[in-house]
Amino acid sequence: MTTSASPAPPDQVQLTRDPETGIEAIRARFAAHAYDLHRHDEWLVGVTDRGVQDFLCRGVRRRSTPGRVILIEPEEAHDGQAGAEGGFAYRMLYLPRPWLRGALADAAGDPGFAASLTDDAPLGEAIRAACLAMEEPAERLARDAALDAVLHGLRPHLARPARLGPARRDDAVARRARERLQDDPARDPGADALARAAGAADRFQLARAFRAAYGTSPHAYLLQTRLLRARRLLAAGERPAAVAAECGFADQSHLGRRFRRAYGLTPAAFRVLRTGVPDRGAGPG
Repeated sequence: MTTSASPAPPDQVQLTRDPETGIEAIRARFAAHAYDLHRHDEWLVGVTDRGVQDFLCRGVRRRSTPGRVILIEPEEAHDGQAGAEGGFAYRMLYLPRPWLRGALADAAGDPGFAASLTDDAPLGEAIRAACLAMEEPAERLARDAALDAVLHGLRPHLARPARLGPARRDDAVARRARERLQDDPARDPGADALARAAGAADRFQLARAFRAAYGTSPHAYLLQTRLLRARRLLAAGERPAAVAAECGFADQSHLGRRFRRAYGLTPAAFRVLRTGVPDRGAGPG
């Protein structure tokens, strides 16, 4: 008896766009040929997830394997195809020129990538985390923090030194930001808006001041504040769906994922333990 090989999975491209920054995140899988020679207006930063990603850039064919980082400047011609049987998969961020220019406002001159393919595991993980933050329901602060981590990882490849922190702690900025988050934890201000409200020069100063004062990021603090509020409401008998909406989570599933990661059980299970009243109409979260 003969058996036939399983058909290759179909090509897939998933695109998510952040309307506030214009940044796009792409998660793609191709069995063979991906695309012909073309150009983009944006800066492209990506990481190969699976297989061998063969592409032409700067007149040289390159082969990216899992974990390697691809860096392509605006208007650089490139193509893409599988470099081995089994196809390939990757994630890519498309960074608009105005966004990168504004984020690098501390340095003069036009930036440029030293190479189009590099081994940089921390940057690869930062790209994956940013793509995931854009694909799934996430707080504005979470997306901003994930994109800032990508920017930090890109600086060496753009010949831009890391931004230096202030010589002293700025407790007043950190305190104002914390008060803003405590006053309305269901609100999602975004890093730039929170920095303005706290009187910081920019979101980078805010992040440094907040970590120096409280040992964590504004986003992590906001998440902890929301989870504490959710515990109190669940213990008082409120249903998970209502708690999710009141505490600023995208939906009940979003609350469920965060709650389980923090406390090891679902919101519904926690509610039952504290009240003895099952939530008959609740879903798995």
